[in-house]
Amino acid sequence: MSDEVRLVRPEDRSEGHPTPGMHREEAVATGGMWAGHVTTGAGVASGWHHHGEYESTIYVVSGALRMEFGPGGADVLEATAGDFLYVPPHAVHRELNPAEVESTLVVVRAGSGEAVVNVDGPAPAADGGAGPAAG
Repeated sequence: MSDEVRLVRPEDRSEGHPTPGMHREEAVATGGMWAGHVTTGAGVASGWHHHGEYESTIYVVSGALRMEFGPGGADVLEATAGDFLYVPPHAVHRELNPAEVESTLVVVRAGSGEAVVNVDGPAPAADGGAGPAAG
């Protein structure tokens, strides 16, 4: 781990771990923390994923974010510019942008191991429901 203070400009960010439907850029990664910039196009849904042992905080800079999670993906939170979301470790979720403009997020994660694990979807709901339709 570096003991130097660093400045990371937009052109210094590198490609982050890929998940379909979103573009992640890594700004800072250490043994226990990850921070980056994420954009999602208007009307686009990401693939299902989780962040392993990491807990994540998401700040919505612009646009909107619809987070689907929980059994069958049936739990939903809606966020707009200025809102924060917290995602606990191993919480399978996907992010949708219901806005008519690209959304911009700043994400900070604390933990270790794989920062992004793409999966087929959440565990099914107890009632066997299919969960929400793709947006």
